[in-house]
Amino acid sequence: MTKTFEFIFDIAGPNGYLVHRVMPEFCARTGAEAVYVPVLLGGLMKATGNRPPWMVYADVPAKVAYDQLEFQRFIAANQLSNFKMNPHFPPNSLAAMRVVVAAGRLGVQPAVIETLMTAMWEAAENLSDRTVVHAVLAKGGHDADALMATAEQDDVKAELVSNTERAVARGAFGIPTFFVGDDMFFGKERLPQVAEALT
Repeated sequence: MTKTFEFIFDIAGPNGYLVHRVMPEFCARTGAEAVYVPVLLGGLMKATGNRPPWMVYADVPAKVAYDQLEFQRFIAANQLSNFKMNPHFPPNSLAAMRVVVAAGRLGVQPAVIETLMTAMWEAAENLSDRTVVHAVLAKGGHDADALMATAEQDDVKAELVSNTERAVARGAFGIPTFFVGDDMFFGKERLPQVAEALT
């Protein structure tokens, strides 16, 4: 039986993108399967009172600078040279994440996640704009009309809310978060701990 772990994510988080990019190698190395759980990062942070590091440490510029250094080190170590900081950051990812849930209903979630991650963090698209989301999906070869229509269904909206609330109830406060069973790990730097937990 294949080992599984949960990856709590939102396309709005740059660290989530970096994890997404290293996930194939990580899963191959650990023999585990990642279960992607879409949540709304804005809702997650609001519910937990969390704030981005550049706000929390606004009075500690050395800490902000070091976080950026570690971010760049991770990019260099994993050869993720296609990453570009999106000029529209932080986005309102509600429409895009509803589409991700809808994609799960339509059996195309992995491909849609890849399309949206690439658009957000490599092509610098403004995914806060529903028309841009539609165009990105169509350009990626997806049935954009079906995905956008399904994303507006009440049960799809409710699933995204439920995923977010469940993540909060389990202790999540940001992206990326991982669960191996009931054990929670936060941050891309915890991937070695995730690997150890999977063994």
